Amino acid sequence: MNEKEAEEAAAAVMLKQDLSWIPNFIKKRVCTAFVEDSFSNGGRCQCGATRDSHPSVALGDYFSTAMVSHWDSTQHSSEQPTDAYGELEFAGAGKRHSHFLRLSSTTDPAVVFNIMRQHWKLGQPNLVVSVVGGEGRSKVKTWVREVLRQGLVKAAQSTGAWIITSGLREGIGKCVGEAVRDHATAVSSVNLNKVVSIGIASWGMVNNRLQLVDPEGSFPAKYFVQNSPRGFCSLDNNYKAFLLVDDGTEGRKGGEVGFRGRLEDFISRQRPAGSASIDIPVLNMLISGEVSMVEALEISLKNSMPWLVLAGSGGLANFVSDIVENVPSAPMSSFGGGQKDEASPKMELRERITTKVKKHFPSEQDMDKLVDKVLSIYQNKDLISIYHAEGADDFDTVMLKVLVQASKQRVSVSTNPYVDELKLAVTWNRVDIARSELFSGNIDWKYEDLEESMTDALENDKPQFVRLFTDNGLNILNYLTYGRLEALYNSISNTSQAGIQLQHLLEERINESNDQTCIVSLYEVSQLLEVLLGEVCQPFYRSVLKVDAASTKRKALKKVCKVLKEDCFYRQNMCKHPWLCLFLWAVLQNRGEMAIFCWEMCGETVLTALGGCKILRELSKLEIETEAKLSMKELATKFECMAHDVFSTCYQAKASYSYKLLIRKSTLWGDATCLKMALAADARYFFSHDGVQSLLSQIWWGDIERGTELWKLALTMIIPPLVYTSFIDFKKENAEEVKSVMGPPPSATDCNYGETVFSFTEIKNHEGDNEDIRRPTKGTATNFRPKKQPFWISRWKQFWYAPVTSFIGNVLMYFLFLFLYAYVLLVDFKPPPPEGPAVSEYVLYFWVFTIVCEEIRETFIVGSKSFGQRLMLYAQDMWNKFDVLAISLFIAGLCCRMFSWSFNMGRGILCMDYMVFTLRLIHIFAIHRQLGPKIIILGKMIKDAFFFLFFLGVWLSAYGVANQALLYQYDPSPDRAFRRVLYRPYLHIFGQIPVEEIDTGKYWDRDCTDNLTLINEGKEPCRDTSHNWLVVILLVIFLLVTNILLVNLLIATFSYTFSKVQEHSDTYWKFQRYNLIVEYHSRPTLAPPFIILSHINLLIKRNLRKVASTKIHRFALQLKGREANKMVKWENLQKENFLSLESKKLRGTDSERLKRMTAKVDGVIKQVGEIRDVDRRLRALESDMEFCTSSLQWIMEALSQSSTVKSPKAHPTRKAVVSASIEK
Repeated sequence: MNEKEAEEAAAAVMLKQDLSWIPNFIKKRVCTAFVEDSFSNGGRCQCGATRDSHPSVALGDYFSTAMVSHWDSTQHSSEQPTDAYGELEFAGAGKRHSHFLRLSSTTDPAVVFNIMRQHWKLGQPNLVVSVVGGEGRSKVKTWVREVLRQGLVKAAQSTGAWIITSGLREGIGKCVGEAVRDHATAVSSVNLNKVVSIGIASWGMVNNRLQLVDPEGSFPAKYFVQNSPRGFCSLDNNYKAFLLVDDGTEGRKGGEVGFRGRLEDFISRQRPAGSASIDIPVLNMLISGEVSMVEALEISLKNSMPWLVLAGSGGLANFVSDIVENVPSAPMSSFGGGQKDEASPKMELRERITTKVKKHFPSEQDMDKLVDKVLSIYQNKDLISIYHAEGADDFDTVMLKVLVQASKQRVSVSTNPYVDELKLAVTWNRVDIARSELFSGNIDWKYEDLEESMTDALENDKPQFVRLFTDNGLNILNYLTYGRLEALYNSISNTSQAGIQLQHLLEERINESNDQTCIVSLYEVSQLLEVLLGEVCQPFYRSVLKVDAASTKRKALKKVCKVLKEDCFYRQNMCKHPWLCLFLWAVLQNRGEMAIFCWEMCGETVLTALGGCKILRELSKLEIETEAKLSMKELATKFECMAHDVFSTCYQAKASYSYKLLIRKSTLWGDATCLKMALAADARYFFSHDGVQSLLSQIWWGDIERGTELWKLALTMIIPPLVYTSFIDFKKENAEEVKSVMGPPPSATDCNYGETVFSFTEIKNHEGDNEDIRRPTKGTATNFRPKKQPFWISRWKQFWYAPVTSFIGNVLMYFLFLFLYAYVLLVDFKPPPPEGPAVSEYVLYFWVFTIVCEEIRETFIVGSKSFGQRLMLYAQDMWNKFDVLAISLFIAGLCCRMFSWSFNMGRGILCMDYMVFTLRLIHIFAIHRQLGPKIIILGKMIKDAFFFLFFLGVWLSAYGVANQALLYQYDPSPDRAFRRVLYRPYLHIFGQIPVEEIDTGKYWDRDCTDNLTLINEGKEPCRDTSHNWLVVILLVIFLLVTNILLVNLLIATFSYTFSKVQEHSDTYWKFQRYNLIVEYHSRPTLAPPFIILSHINLLIKRNLRKVASTKIHRFALQLKGREANKMVKWENLQKENFLSLESKKLRGTDSERLKRMTAKVDGVIKQVGEIRDVDRRLRALESDMEFCTSSLQWIMEALSQSSTVKSPKAHPTRKAVVSASIEK
């Protein structure tokens, strides 16, 4: 037995144990009384079984059985534990196993439905279609098979329906099975196939049924399909489950009818999956059929079960469609006649139906009984709908109308009769039907009618319905309360990543409050969002729960537990920002379409898209399943692209407003900015936009004109008085405003620069006087302008406060630092004290000290985060780790060089440290447009080189050890062993191959010995010549693998990395450029070692003068009042422009054009069908007119022959009436 067979056997044993209880609850029926069939000459019972197949008990009581003339299942059969259940494998079919169960006809349908759902894992249906009729494939028409394939199965797929038939390989059952098979073949995945086909057949009708019998269950039972004898039929292999109803008969039809009806009635009282508003609709479908099915049709209609009849399919279906469409319900009675003629309408209806019955079933013997049943069917014809193959409506649309028409019979007068139709459409997720049939403008929808369906659409991820409801009368502000929002979060699946995290946070609150009945509240949602978003924005929903945002987690938890134990009045309040709340709810569940729709309805769309990107990327890091992880990453990338595209639209409309958009603090997202969120979300594509880079460039240059040569800046730093000359161009303070349309202004200066914060001084002024900016007074706005400083002070600040100046100064001083470091190591590195160190070395120590001070300031002083958060944030940057390594090595080298015993070691450490400080230049030049991308590529290649070194190390150690052992029998020197095992093979790669040393056949001019004593003392051992041939072969193989295979692999890897990264290197560089600009924007003006003066100045301002830091507010603009509203409206306008443009592009695609053409063709077909219906109605009206004309003619003749009334004029003739109308 192979591994696969072993796994299948183990699964079968587990399943067998799970279903071992079935015989205790599910029974079969066995005939217990032999009632002789008069047509079998005593050899067969009326149950259909032979005399020999009956047990002795059934044959014992001859007297009592002789008194019985008719065999009855309930009286003449008994129940025993079932002996046929489990899984069914059709021999040679190669399909998945089907489930089967033999059960008594009196079995409780609730037990069977539970087995189907819980143990057979059949999904809860949204609809059940019960197909009856048909008696052989030769009698099933071609177009009927097409309706089953293109209509029924397609509708079942779109609605998630169960299709119930007989499940036998004959007639309609076989056609439905083939249609399901073709659909399953067309569906790409088994998980996408929502069609569940169930066969309910009589056990006695199944051919080869003994193959299914096993008292302990069959897992699986081998079933062979063979040619069936007359009266029996084989099971069809295209069904997922079989219910084999046993009423004790063999070869008799109809044994399953009673149980099938009870099961369908039970299902019709259950709720669909994810819906608590409607019951599962059950629709009976009649195709062809025999006259014996009239009784079942009559009973079903009395139970208010809707029927759909395929007109033209033959048999009973044609008869039912004929009486429903062509028999008028209330024919006009004649005048006069007295009491005798009161029942004439009913008698005439009976006569018409009798005529139809004789026409369709001329050979029927008991005609009166059949007519009575047909009359009963006719009285419930409102539950019968006729489907014509040439009709305009789709099959699923027809099914919806049939079910709704049936539900209207049970709807009260005060209820909107279209609510149930809407609930069905939502359950089936058929927004096209709802839009065309329910929201065409003819129905007045109220908020109460849409509220329940809105909840259903949200919980079951149906965004098209959410859009439809919001467009047709549902106010989201009234709908979404905080209590309903909590209910939506509680509906999240516990298997999703968001559900797992929420349950974990809920357990913490349960442990704190000791309340096991707790449900997910807004506190858990707030905690989860805080974990995912980090410090980008302030926590959500804290103010709703009356929790201070600055409080610790412990205090917040206690406060929330206290609030939630009370009445929780906050749950009745309306959400302030409902669409943002729904957006976060959808994003946490990775529901792409729903999240995108909520994003379209949100304000501040650029920041919202970046926020969704951030949340999804953080969730993907927590996700374990690969498919879900990839889905989250794809949706995050989509949100990033949407943010990029919307911002691009804003930038093309007005560049200055788009700059404000990037640095504006958001009220929706807790004072977050677009740049801050994009940085946290690693949105590199967004940072690569020209608008973002333009803003960064303006911040980078400050008040200095962009494009100024760097050598001028360097020279000015050396000669500061050049600042006050025209040597460097500065931006004009009173530049005229230039309106930018469709792009940035031609100059580097922003058109609205005076209102946009671009430099440190402006941030300072703006933050300090924020309340005075644009304060409206009686319809006028006054712009606040800070007090104007003297020219010599303002110009000095304009030059030194620019980040580019700080960068140039740091670069120049860093080169000087490296020169000093090299000078000390090479020229002026004196012995330990008291002879040294030299003055230059003391200067170097002080310089490094100022660098350490700056690192401490940058890490622990700047910012408002806690100590641990600052430390983690500092450690995330690779170049900060370089700084820590360089400073640590320098301190270690400094300590060692001060002592004579460790002087050389200290000098070596300082030499290595110089390399680390020099490599730090790579980060400095990352700002360069040409060098920056190459640095990124270099970093990627270094990662590839590590993998190469792994393979190389394997080959080096393998070859080196073998080569050394073959050449030297004994060599205890570790130094020689290391050099010959690793170092010498490594040099082989670069062509340094000492052949005379390796090849013992060559002469090697070197003293050696075989004396072990001398070898132990360090003498060179002689080589072993016995394995010379093997040493040469190993050398050839080693050179072949390393020089050709591994080196070319490394080159190919580098080429692939270069070509791959080169495409996006510009994007990566622009993203890193932002970090560098932020770093130098926040740095003090002076560079080390003069930076110590800036540190002293900051110390005095912070501790003595208590001046707050404005550096922590970099890249942030607080807008309030009218200006904030104006910005939000402008952004929403640009978003609408973007969406309309995308919609226009979508409409221009070939697929959308084809859809529109298909819709037009469907409209034409529908109009043709309506014309056909009008024509049919005109013919019926013409028939009624003929009847009225004949009746009036009879009245005229009767009156003319009457002696009671005499008219002086003759009655009019048809010819006179026609001529009079022509004259008019």
